[in-house]
Amino acid sequence: MTFPVIDAHQHVWDPRRASYDWLGPESAPIDGPMALDELLPELRTAGVDYTIQVQAADNPEDTRVMRDSAAEHPQVVGIVGFAPLDDAEGTAATLDAWSSDSLMVGVRNLIHDNPDPDWLLRPEVDEALAVLEQRDVPFDLVAVLPRHLELVPIISERHPGLRMVIDHLAKPPIGLDATQPWDRLMAVAAENPRVYAKVSGLYSATHDPAAWTTEQIRPFVDRALELFGVQRLMYGGDWPISVLAGGYTRVWNGLIPLFGALDDTDREWMLGRTAAHFYRIDPARIGS
Repeated sequence: MTFPVIDAHQHVWDPRRASYDWLGPESAPIDGPMALDELLPELRTAGVDYTIQVQAADNPEDTRVMRDSAAEHPQVVGIVGFAPLDDAEGTAATLDAWSSDSLMVGVRNLIHDNPDPDWLLRPEVDEALAVLEQRDVPFDLVAVLPRHLELVPIISERHPGLRMVIDHLAKPPIGLDATQPWDRLMAVAAENPRVYAKVSGLYSATHDPAAWTTEQIRPFVDRALELFGVQRLMYGGDWPISVLAGGYTRVWNGLIPLFGALDDTDREWMLGRTAAHFYRIDPARIGS
C-alpha cells in the first residue's frame, strides 16, 4: 500500500478569535478567517490525504483555533502549536497540557517577526529550548534572514538532542542571481542529522511572490536533496499563504515534476513518511 500523502505545513486562522499582528489589508485576500473547509477540495484533487497544521501567531488562542479545526476534520493528523519560548516554566506547562493529546506534535514561534535576530540565543529562550530537548518535542524554525540559519549550528551544539525542522527551505533566493549565503548556511545546518527541512513556501524572492516557475525552484530542491536526503525532507503546501503565490493547486502542480523525478520509495518519504517520522504522528491517525 502506498504511504499516505501528508502536507506537513498548512495553516488555519481566525482574527475574530486570535491576534495576528502580521495580518492586515495588505495581505488580502487572506486577511480574514481561513478555514480548512476552503482547502479540502484542492487537497482531494491533488491526492493529499492529511495535513499538519502549523502555528500562525504567538499566542495560545491560535493553537486553540487549530485544535478546534482538527476536532472537526480527521484530515488533520498533527498540530505544531505555540509555546512561550521566553518562559521555560510556561513552555513546560504548555507541554504538560498537551501531553494527553497525540495531535500536538511540535512547537513554533514567529521568530522572523522578532526585531532581534538573535532572540533564540537569549538565556531565557535557551532554557525553554532545553525543555523541548528534554521532552523530545521538535521545533519548527522559521529562517528568513541569513542570521536565522546561522543560529542552527549554534543551537545544535547547545542542544544536541533537539529535533529541528527548517521551514520553507529557509526562503532560498528564488528568481535572484546569487545562491549565497543560502547554499553555504544550509550546508552547515544540514550537518546535524537531527535537522530536517520543509519543501514548502518556495515562492519568488522578488517583489511578486507569484513570479516563480518550476525550473527556478528546481536547483534549490536538488541542492536540498543533496544536503538532507529524502528522509530529512518533507512536503508542505503552505496554504493559505500559498494563495498569494498562485494558490495551492499551482504550488502543488509546480512541485509535482520535481517529486516525479524521485523513485517510488524516495517520493513516499518526501510526501509523507518523513513528516510522519519527524513529528511522530500517531499511526492510528493515518492508518499505517
